[in-house]
Amino acid sequence: MTVVTTAHTSEVDPAVLAAARALCDDAFDGGFSDEDWEHALGGVHAFVWEDDELVGHGAVVQRRLLHDGRAWRTGYVEAVAVRADRRGRGHGAAVMGALEDVVRRAYQAGALASAETALDFYAGRGWRLWRGPTSVLGPAGPQRTEDDDGGIFVLPVEVVPDVDGPLACDWREGDVW
Repeated sequence: MTVVTTAHTSEVDPAVLAAARALCDDAFDGGFSDEDWEHALGGVHAFVWEDDELVGHGAVVQRRLLHDGRAWRTGYVEAVAVRADRRGRGHGAAVMGALEDVVRRAYQAGALASAETALDFYAGRGWRLWRGPTSVLGPAGPQRTEDDDGGIFVLPVEVVPDVDGPLACDWREGDVW
């Protein structure tokens, strides 16, 4: 039996957080850093359980994105992962469904940075690919993030952005998007 649960980081048992971190480490094949995990903390987590085994995880945290002279209160999706032997069974969709519910109830928009292999997955869920230039509001001022162009998605909630215009995120250590 598959069950999806959600909880704020502060409500999650440390052993479950450790299992989610291990799941992300495995799912990203060594490409998931301590900073990546730090980015997933402090918001709402979605967990997919299959017979008491954690098989899927994702989180949504608050960030500020700037577009067209406005700062959006954004639910930013992080650390979406499904155990390799359970992929293709709808667990990723279950994680995203739970996180999208949080975004729609609490934020003006959703956003995420996608791996190239997941572009079709997010587009198929109604997320809009950002086509305009991206940047970060870094410690030294605005900096272009050309490497992230073509991999950022937004989910309109209260705002409907011009996806061809510029988009900037707030600064953080590690991957800024």
